[in-house]
Amino acid sequence: MKKVFQHAKKLIVPAMLLPMAAFAQQGNIDSLMRSIILTLNSILIIAFALLTLYFVWGVVQYVMAGGDEEKLAKGKQHMIWGIIGMAVAAGAWGIVNLILTYVIGGGGGGKPTIPSF
Repeated sequence: MKKVFQHAKKLIVPAMLLPMAAFAQQGNIDSLMRSIILTLNSILIIAFALLTLYFVWGVVQYVMAGGDEEKLAKGKQHMIWGIIGMAVAAGAWGIVNLILTYVIGGGGGGKPTIPSF
């Protein structure tokens, strides 16, 4: 069994490096990184929309509670977690755009862009 793992290590490490070598030869690392960043931006847009709906659902629960303390607390908790989630998503969007601008874009400058559909 030990020999199997030793032979597997010899095959796995080059296999993991092969895609990077292929992209380096084709000069497509930038396009690969751009597609990854654009995919992450799309995911963050969807996440932000879902978190906004989660927050709005908490507001609806809070308003419709009718004085029930348990429902008020539940609605308040949904609103708080919705706001926390939106802050995390906005921070992640900022990090993605920093990577896009400074690592791939080659040195920044320009104004930040707001994601759009």
